[in-house]
Order: sequence, then structure tokens, then C-alpha cells
Amino acid sequence: MKRYVLYAMAVLLIAIVAFLGYLSFLLPNVGPAPDMQVEITPERVARGEYLANHVMLCMDCHARRDFSIYAGPPIPGTEGAGGEAFDQTMGFPGAFYSRNITPVGVGDWTDGELFRAITTGVSRDGSALFPVMPYINYGQLDEEDIKSVIAYLRQLKPIESANIPSKPDFPINFIINTMPQKASLTKRPDPSDQLAYGKYIITAAACAECHTNQKDGKIIGEPYAGGFEFLFPDGTIIRSSNITPHETGLGTWSKEQFVQRFTMHTDSTYVPPKIGPEDFQTVMPWLMYAHMKVEDLEAIYAYLKTVTPVENIVEKATFPEG
Repeated sequence: MKRYVLYAMAVLLIAIVAFLGYLSFLLPNVGPAPDMQVEITPERVARGEYLANHVMLCMDCHARRDFSIYAGPPIPGTEGAGGEAFDQTMGFPGAFYSRNITPVGVGDWTDGELFRAITTGVSRDGSALFPVMPYINYGQLDEEDIKSVIAYLRQLKPIESANIPSKPDFPINFIINTMPQKASLTKRPDPSDQLAYGKYIITAAACAECHTNQKDGKIIGEPYAGGFEFLFPDGTIIRSSNITPHETGLGTWSKEQFVQRFTMHTDSTYVPPKIGPEDFQTVMPWLMYAHMKVEDLEAIYAYLKTVTPVENIVEKATFPEG
């Protein structure tokens, strides 16, 4: 009997080792980087600048944010330099760092390698990226929009900034290889089809990533119902808002109120306040989203009015005692 138990344990151990080997060496498997050369045109650079700074918000993570100011705007001169940490203190299963995406950091990457990383989550060396960058969303966008972002990145001011290797915790260091997936690119709808266009823009902006409650990388809440917790170094917890059309969310908001909540930050009289120890802070990058086109904001509002209403009263913040 003991021999059979030892045999079964040996088989199980071999199976576990084989499975871990599969995860480590055969995944991710999204195919090679496409062979492409992105033509850099003024139109593409302008579109890419708009997307990277005000919709997809590449510069939200690939820059240093100044959280001594309301909404943590990017520190001028750090755009694209990377180095922002997303680690265990913020609830992530490991320590992940945004990389330098200026020509210093990705100048030797091909356009196809950048395209694959943005849309599938596979880096130049074939390793998996943790979806802090919402590549699953970006993989649903229009190929032309991704090319525009690449064209814009090629025009960024080169910044010398070393990349810090990311270190996922166990077992995410194995599971991470299952996360990348092949892109399912679509065509950007015409803005006249407001609902389809709104769905496209809200996907590009990855609103659901923050406005859906998650814990340890797993979704535990209803889409867009808010409640996702962001832990600040001082112990303050900020939670994302419910943006479903329920009255506990955006149910009582008019389109004009929704748009004005963003555009108020572009008013020439608006100065983002400095944040003191007991002042309310937010991770919502209002100062970046504020420059989104009004038609894009209106389309997002129209789309959000069609999602399932969810009753969820969110306590916006919990401050540490004392």
C-alpha cells in the first residue's frame, strides 16, 4: 500500500512540475510581434497625443504623479519616463513598475513589438506583462489608434530613466503567463453612432478597471458599480465611485453635469489645490481626462446610461485614526 501511495505522490509531483513548466516556458502564446512599420504623420502624432494623455492615459502610469496636488497630475518633464510603482502596499500581488517608454526606453523596439505589448500584454522578450496596463482593453481598439499612440511615443522627448524589474508574488509569477491574450481589434465607430462610439471610448479609457470592485486581482463587484479601494501611504483608503445609472450612482446626473464635472478642470480660473494631511485626495486623473473631447464625454455618458443599474452606496474615503 505504501508503494502505491509513493507512486501516486510521484505522479502528482511530476504533473505539478510539468504544469508549472508549461506555464513558465510555453506561455504566453499570442504569436510573434507583427511585422509593421508605422508611418509617422502629423495626424497620427496628434491623435496619439490625445489618446495617450487624455483617453488611454499612458502618461498616467508612465510618468511620475505629484500627489501633493489634487488628482496627482504628472510631474512636468517625467512624461514617458516610467518608474511608477504598483506594489503590495496598493493591493497588487507583487511589485510592478512602469517602464520608460521614451525613445531611451523603447527606441530599440520595433513598431510591431510595441504593438504586441500594448494590445496583448507580451513584452519584447516574450515575457508576460501584468495588466496594470489594461492591454485587454487596448486589444479591442482600432489598429489605427494603436499605431497613432506608437507614432506619438516615437516623438517623445528622450529621458534617461532606468527600468526597474517587476517582481510578481507567488503564485502570480506563474499565473501571469496565462493573462496575455490575442488582440480582438475592432474599427472605431463613427461618433454619430453614439452608443457604439461611447462603448469604444469607455473601453479605451478603461473606466471599468477602476470603477469595478476587485480584490487580489479578482473582480468581486458589478461592472461600473465602484467600491474599488486605493490605499495611500498614510493609510487613507479612497474608493471609486458608482457610475451606473442607479440613483446611488449617476442616476440623477444630467449629461451637462457629467461633462462639466470633467471640463471644470480646464477652466482658466481653476487651480488644482495643494493637498494637506487631512484633505481629500483622489487617484482619478481629473486633470488628464478633463481635456477629453466633449463629444467623447457625451458618448461615454450615453453609454453609461445603458449599463445595468446597481445599488451601491460608496463611502468615498476612510481616513486613518489620529
